[in-house]
Amino acid sequence: LILIGGFVQLLAGFLAFRKYDHLGGAAFLTFSALWSSYGATRVLSAAAEGFTAGSVAFLVLNAFFIILASSFNVVLLCLTLTMELLTVCFLLFTLENLPVPFEIVVLSILSVVCFYGATASLSNCEFGKELLVMGPPLLTVQSSKKDREDPLPCVCPKSHLTSGLRTIAELLNAGAVCGVPTDTVYALAASCKHPQAIEKVYRIKDRPQEKPICIFISNLEQLRAAAPPISPLLWEFMENVYPGGIGCIIRKGEWLKKLGVGAGYSRVGTQDSIMIRVPDLTVLVHLIDMTGPLAITSANPSGEVDSTHHDMVISRLGHKLEGVLCDGQSDEVVASTVVNCTEIDESGITIVREGCIPAGKVMQIFERVKNR
Repeated sequence: LILIGGFVQLLAGFLAFRKYDHLGGAAFLTFSALWSSYGATRVLSAAAEGFTAGSVAFLVLNAFFIILASSFNVVLLCLTLTMELLTVCFLLFTLENLPVPFEIVVLSILSVVCFYGATASLSNCEFGKELLVMGPPLLTVQSSKKDREDPLPCVCPKSHLTSGLRTIAELLNAGAVCGVPTDTVYALAASCKHPQAIEKVYRIKDRPQEKPICIFISNLEQLRAAAPPISPLLWEFMENVYPGGIGCIIRKGEWLKKLGVGAGYSRVGTQDSIMIRVPDLTVLVHLIDMTGPLAITSANPSGEVDSTHHDMVISRLGHKLEGVLCDGQSDEVVASTVVNCTEIDESGITIVREGCIPAGKVMQIFERVKNR
């Protein structure tokens, strides 16, 4: 139980940091250390005296988290308050003065708070609305009028508004570079009709020129209409992976111009190949229908972690973009899986990059298609 409790708190801290929740990450990593130390004192009671100073430090540090948690929601505040009581148990135990009933009550309260908090967070995130009440913040910081009126660095319409989608489409059709949501992480998009916009994407990201940029289309029928020289095996494989978080690298050719790539032909893919993906996200599919194929790459400075929220795109790259289509939290925390299909009939497929779709699942799909 000691190991499981500490591991769960450690995992919660890691996930919070991946979501750019630095307060949550720091709090849960601290709770993990506290839980592990508390458990260690119960097992190594003879050496409990050495933990007394640490328990006092935890008391002080968690008091700081209590103040911060009061500006978020009631559930997080209750969790930090309960952890403060647990730290008191820790201190009393190291002093050999811990009443067993008090410890039982504190651990019971902690169990209820953790269970409710985890259930509320999961259900509210899953359904996109507050099904279980988390409670309002008890402390609010009033921003000055000047702070409230600070302009955003670029145009940032909401994705659920038709006018917002039209605004981003008009910018892209005019040769702008915009941040857009995908079915994995946020991406930078440029119209394939504007090679200068694709060049700008490289400058915005500091992306090495030798790294190719892929294209997104809205559905597989667009590809059929362009009539590329694709074998039946490759067609069936793509039918099984599109739409979704798998991108297929296929041989490049003049058929791309029929697809609508136009002047950007030489700036997408390599000289011989191109990665094509059909996203499984309605808002992005509608956007592509309004603009034609889009040159796409992840919305992060080259070498840094992917952007999983429109706020991350705005803060990191907004000053270099003309617009960001705001769609909230992304569905994934990593980019798509990339599969080389250029030799699919001769030697099969190879995984170039494992992303949100596990390589094993991709290979299972291919084997099933090939055997069929």
